Amino acid sequence: MSDHFDIYETREPAEREASLFARLPDVLRRAAETPAYAERLQGIDPSRITNREALAGLPVLRKAELPALQKASLPFGGFVPGAPGSFARLFTSPGPIFEAEANAPDPWRMARGLHAAGFRNGDVVLNTFSYHLTPGGFIMDSGARALGCAVIPAGPGNTEQQFELIEAYRPVAYCGTPDFLKILLDGAEAAGRDVSSIRRALVSGAAFPKSLQEEFSSRGIEAYQAYATADLGLVAYESPAREGLVVNEGLIVEIVKPGTGDPVPEGDVGEIVVTTLDPHRPLIRLALGDLTASLKGASPCGRTNMRIKGWMGRADQAAKVKGMFVRPEQVAEIGRRHPDLGRLRLVITREGETDMMTLMAEAPSPGDDLAAAIGDTLQNVTKLKGVVTLTTPGSLPNDGKVIADERTYA
Repeated sequence: MSDHFDIYETREPAEREASLFARLPDVLRRAAETPAYAERLQGIDPSRITNREALAGLPVLRKAELPALQKASLPFGGFVPGAPGSFARLFTSPGPIFEAEANAPDPWRMARGLHAAGFRNGDVVLNTFSYHLTPGGFIMDSGARALGCAVIPAGPGNTEQQFELIEAYRPVAYCGTPDFLKILLDGAEAAGRDVSSIRRALVSGAAFPKSLQEEFSSRGIEAYQAYATADLGLVAYESPAREGLVVNEGLIVEIVKPGTGDPVPEGDVGEIVVTTLDPHRPLIRLALGDLTASLKGASPCGRTNMRIKGWMGRADQAAKVKGMFVRPEQVAEIGRRHPDLGRLRLVITREGETDMMTLMAEAPSPGDDLAAAIGDTLQNVTKLKGVVTLTTPGSLPNDGKVIADERTYA
């Protein structure tokens, strides 16, 4: 029994990088056949986008923008090649955001993450993700069946009926949220039902703290987590090494400064941006609105792809101050106008009945003149006055937060 899904997981990082960027120009050409990408990529020569530096020059597509873009041009905003009838299944997610499933085996690329969690040919899998309108259930279902597993399409809820299914089919593996797995285990214990057949799990869709992982382990279940979205399918997955999440093959993942498309230094917290190499549904620099950071080196499990720490919060930190929105993009613009600065953090507080802004800025050579100049830029960019406090380089937290709303209300 192989510990790895295929040979691609353990290839040299330079070989993987070369392969990804050799394929990217053709994907960009395919994307440019759609009206939305034709406009966004106008004037760009796909043959020149052959490394990360060149990719970073392409515009970012924010997931938060998709509902409005799709509403203006139903159903996919002009970003998807082919008519709705050319796909296998059609879904909607909160937003609403409309998604399509390609006519292909394992279209969401989930089998790799399930394999890393120990799912194998012949296993019976209890899948408790919803099959109704949203793609979550089918994402896990298609990946499990690609591995040769039999799937119980249970969906969420109905614990009594789930107990009957578990006792009848004796599934060895579980897919769903960690919260629902705990509900099943606690409910079975209270009701005297036998769910002891479940020994492995791949969980997603909710926080999975170490304490809950250890609780599952104490009850005989080794549970691993996956980071997946309805747009992209599996982005990254946990391996038995339990040192971060390994990025899925066939994706280019960047971590950028929130509100921009500018990659951050390795190890810094930033927003996850993903480019797929799927010709059926190319997504170019899709910013997911989630924060993470990369980990150095290869995983002890032997997988050599980029690793991320997992979900570390939301990058969409917009706040309303004195009736006006202040956004991460504006903080990033202040940094561009003062390139010698390090990290920036706009702290919003309330004094009496008045909103207050304080821009914390790491400066190698602080001074009153610099603070005044940054204050002018802050007002020009946000149209709001604020205080500027200069700090020493490295003093602000590396947590990806550029706007900290600390207001409290009675």
